[in-house]
Amino acid sequence: MIPPQKQMTGMLGHPVAENPIDRMFDAVYAHHGLPWQFWKNDIASEQDLALAVQALRPLGYKGMAITVPWKVAVIPLLDAVDDDVRAIGAANYMTIEDGRLIGHNNDGKGVVKAIAKVAPLQGQRVVMLGAGGAGRAMAVELAWAGASHLTLITRREEQGREVAETVTRASGVPAEWLPWQGEVAVPAGTTLLMNATHLGCAPELEPVPMLWNTVDPGCVVVDVITNPRITPFLATARERGCPIVDGVEMLVQLAMQIFEQWTGVTPEEGVFQRAVAEALGEPGRGAA
Repeated sequence: MIPPQKQMTGMLGHPVAENPIDRMFDAVYAHHGLPWQFWKNDIASEQDLALAVQALRPLGYKGMAITVPWKVAVIPLLDAVDDDVRAIGAANYMTIEDGRLIGHNNDGKGVVKAIAKVAPLQGQRVVMLGAGGAGRAMAVELAWAGASHLTLITRREEQGREVAETVTRASGVPAEWLPWQGEVAVPAGTTLLMNATHLGCAPELEPVPMLWNTVDPGCVVVDVITNPRITPFLATARERGCPIVDGVEMLVQLAMQIFEQWTGVTPEEGVFQRAVAEALGEPGRGAA
């Protein structure tokens, strides 16, 4: 009997070394008896991105995740995009069907599900630090999920204003931009604070420059970083008594959706939780 052909999936981004997504997907593929593999690919320039995307068809890939900094730049290289990508202006994964590369975005859907485990989103006044490809998707989805106001704090004015306009155009929810200058002071009345930058990622663990006395102890604090699970940003928030949502929980929620889209197999959350806990070296965590 000829064994089933291995199916290849993966990720394009820069940097990708610390992301545990490959070990998580490979463990889940093995659990379901699927002869699939997941490969991380560090793509350092737009020129290399174009070459990599062009190579996906002849190499036989079935799907590809897209991470920073290529979630916007990848769009012109695709054959088609879904409604979410059109509304948000970024793609975080693609399906490859009959040789066609189709872009999708569920970054925001993952974060909405992760936050909903901790606090309702209805009526939240959100401050988001950073507004890159992941941040813009999350901002739009938070608005769609019921947030009442969004403030985007970025160092690049053009980017921040453009994402604020995208949020309001897509959802009708008011959004504004504020400049990131030195330590961040959170506007009064903020009920949800999110770090959508790479500050805090392993191995540097660079702290987010915050004026923590401006953060209310009841404010929900969210970080998109997946390694480590508890970043310096979340550790400080937890010490202040804030409810926290970590990036690993978001990764699990969006990865389950991508897995089902690629394979047609309904995922089990416990399998994903155990796989990512093992990948991060967290013994005993993620047990069903």
